[in-house]
Amino acid sequence: MCVRARSSSTQYPIDLLQVCRSTMANSNSVKVVEVCKVAPLPSSPDSITSEQYPLTLFDLLWLRFLPVEPVYFYEIPPTSNPHIFYDSILPKLKASLSLTLQHFLPLAGNLTWPQHSPKPILSYVHGDSVSLTVAESNADNFPHLSSNDFVEAKDYHPLIPPLEVSDERAAAMAIQITLFRNRGFSIGTTMHHAVLDGKNSCSFFKAWAHICKQGTGIGSSFSSISLPDNLNPFHDRMAIHDPKRLGELYSNEYLNQGGPNNRSVTHRRPPKALPQDLVRGTFDFTRANIQTLREHVVKTTRVADSSSLHLSTFSLGCAYTWICLVKAEEIKGEKTAMIFGVDARSRMDPPVPDTYFGNCVVGRVAVAETKGLTGEDGLVVAVKAITEALRSLDDGVFNGAELWVSKFLDFSLYDKVYSIAGSQRFEVYGTDYGWGRPRKIELVSIDKTDAVSLMDSKNGGGAVEVGLALKKPQMELFASLFAKGF
Repeated sequence: MCVRARSSSTQYPIDLLQVCRSTMANSNSVKVVEVCKVAPLPSSPDSITSEQYPLTLFDLLWLRFLPVEPVYFYEIPPTSNPHIFYDSILPKLKASLSLTLQHFLPLAGNLTWPQHSPKPILSYVHGDSVSLTVAESNADNFPHLSSNDFVEAKDYHPLIPPLEVSDERAAAMAIQITLFRNRGFSIGTTMHHAVLDGKNSCSFFKAWAHICKQGTGIGSSFSSISLPDNLNPFHDRMAIHDPKRLGELYSNEYLNQGGPNNRSVTHRRPPKALPQDLVRGTFDFTRANIQTLREHVVKTTRVADSSSLHLSTFSLGCAYTWICLVKAEEIKGEKTAMIFGVDARSRMDPPVPDTYFGNCVVGRVAVAETKGLTGEDGLVVAVKAITEALRSLDDGVFNGAELWVSKFLDFSLYDKVYSIAGSQRFEVYGTDYGWGRPRKIELVSIDKTDAVSLMDSKNGGGAVEVGLALKKPQMELFASLFAKGF
């Protein structure tokens, strides 16, 4: 059914009845209560009515990738009001979202590729909005979904909203807020990857949380809230210099993919059939764990060698995860690879502002022989491969960039290619809307991309957590292998 929000004297741009549906998101587990459109709150009568953001070379790299799907879980504090979610929490989330979008206009916009344009365009026009789904779960599984226990991957899927996409037009973002009665709620999001990178995504959530937490109600208290400098996005696309005209090259290559003049702005791969026994697991690296790995590498290699290796939390955590995965999945091929992204903002010439909104990540590939990864010195082999991949940045951010779309990696050379999604530096567990830190954060999209999620740990203390989606027997073996190293 379609439910109208409770009446309020405060008006903000939410059209509750523009789009409604009463379908079940997943048979008998999550019921859609309402679908509404939330538009950016105008900051003044002279607010921007339209804006265009041509895709840069970094955005174009992700044009036809699958969308990103994070979901945040929050507990509802104990209260005597059984209706607190609909009376207070939901109205505050809606009102603060509207104000946050004022700072993040591209997220309310759409991607198109007009016939007259050499590149796809992200545009915002007054009246554009974000689709917001409100749903309720009738399953008493909030503690399980928000724990570090193994969870069936399909149980997260009803918490992620559909993104309105077609070959001609794609929404930038959709949001779903799901209530687990007497327990908590989740905020699930689907984001088109050509619009933003992981750093932007986390900044958006933190900005929304900051405004929501500072506001005392759903009225004028929100309008006077400003964002701190580190959350205020920088939107000037001219900051991305493209002297090699790589954006034009990538656009032409996309036009020729699958026929002439292919202006599709969405991925064209058929949906991946997920194994029935696919489960998700989360594994923590404490500071002590990372130090144990660091000491092992130093002791195993000569001093001269270890001093030249990249022994950061990122490198060590990724390396250890890599060797455990290769063993758990019993990879037999000659070589495996691991792809990871590096923030290019500070590496550009001239440097790009840290709060630049838009993709600004370059991919790097670590390659190692499988037998080396599964051998006694597997951790050292993996660390050396990651170090070598990072050193390639010394040759320049754009070294080899001409092939990033046409042939970034020849997958036929490897029995398995892993990838890392996210970064512990984003500190996503600091995203507090006013009801406490997240109980759990999951990157649901790794089910479809075979990636490994990486973020700071909900347990704090400088710990890092990785998230995986594997068949249950492989996950159990991975867990056993993971624990043996500490």
